[in-house]
Amino acid sequence: MTIDAKTPEEYISKVPEERKEAISKLRETLKNNLPKGFEECINYGMIGFVVPHSLYPDGYHCDPKLPLPFANIASQKNFVALYHTAIYADKEIHDWFVNEYPKHVNTKLDMGKSCIRFKNIQNIPYKLIGELCQKMTPQEWIKIYEQNIKKS
Repeated sequence: MTIDAKTPEEYISKVPEERKEAISKLRETLKNNLPKGFEECINYGMIGFVVPHSLYPDGYHCDPKLPLPFANIASQKNFVALYHTAIYADKEIHDWFVNEYPKHVNTKLDMGKSCIRFKNIQNIPYKLIGELCQKMTPQEWIKIYEQNIKKS
């Protein structure tokens, strides 16, 4: 579900009323916990946090005009989603998150490669997500991205 918005504030204004608080709180959690260097924007129709061209001029390999994506927040049809590339790209971070999740939430973790799906927005573990956000700097993400994901 893509929301046509130019700013994160506009994005939030267009999500269903019952999700506004959860999306806003997720956004603040990321803004307050991501290491210095990531920038907030709208990308792929979601609230995004990216490595800007000023830190990584090559940009995203799929479209170098775009900054390197790192995390996104989205209101999807049946859930609120957090896309966090460190979970996908770093096994140690993935395993840490999977092991920590049950300590914060009593429902089963619903996760894809980099997508954490929250069907019940009352069960979003904001503190745990804040800890997750602190685990990778833009420089560490660039290094992993270049080693494992970027296609030459």
